[in-house]
Amino acid sequence: MQKKIPVYQIDAFAEGLFTGNPAAVCPLEDWLPDSVLQCIAAENNLSETAFYTDTGGDYDLRWFTPQKEVDLCGHATLAAAYVVFARGGGAGGALTFRSRSGPLQVSRDGDSLTLDFPAQPGAPCEPPGGLAEALGAAPQECFRAADYMAVYEDAAAVAALRPDLRRLAEIDTRGVIVTAPGNNCDFVSRFFAPRYGVDEDPVTGSAHCTLTPYWVHRLNKSVLEARQLSKRGGRLRCRAEGNRVHISGKAVPYMEGTLRTGL
Repeated sequence: MQKKIPVYQIDAFAEGLFTGNPAAVCPLEDWLPDSVLQCIAAENNLSETAFYTDTGGDYDLRWFTPQKEVDLCGHATLAAAYVVFARGGGAGGALTFRSRSGPLQVSRDGDSLTLDFPAQPGAPCEPPGGLAEALGAAPQECFRAADYMAVYEDAAAVAALRPDLRRLAEIDTRGVIVTAPGNNCDFVSRFFAPRYGVDEDPVTGSAHCTLTPYWVHRLNKSVLEARQLSKRGGRLRCRAEGNRVHISGKAVPYMEGTLRTGL
């Protein structure tokens, strides 16, 4: 029997339509088999598809790239929260998602949404073999958390990188963050995850779980303005709160419709 599922496409951490990071969001009545969720994500062919179920006040949330499920995703959580609020959920302007990374709270203030995510500070390390060659330039510093984070001198150096994605896919982390001080913001970044089917992510909320602790310490500031230097571009506001990171941005709806599965 064919099942019809609502689907929304939302531009997250966007300054307007066709900016930020597009994510698909599918509200589900019940969980489908993992193989079907993965097929839907592959068919959507966006960096992430978020699926959530309403459990009676809170929500269970999962994220899939076109190739595999991931433990944490910022922009698709922002997009999913936008959909929940738009469909009448999130009483009082706040909601909680249950996820593989624990409870994730999202609050709404006007048209701004704020994610409450776990901080993932990186440990200083030597760049792994092949990283500098894969990125095309040696970083000044390197750190490791869920991803490697390579720090460069300035925004121009980050913008100029033309990485060898095949070689980057051999690095043994989820992805690689590159970052530097910003010109019209506190810091900039880019994010590459070819191992997960995402060559360059337009805006990566979860990477800011590692970026924020580093830049808060380095700049001695509690609130930071960040930009991701992808082709689409994105803007985020970040704040460290102990072992949590608050990441704020806007979401812009692009499309809604219905998908059909063969179940």
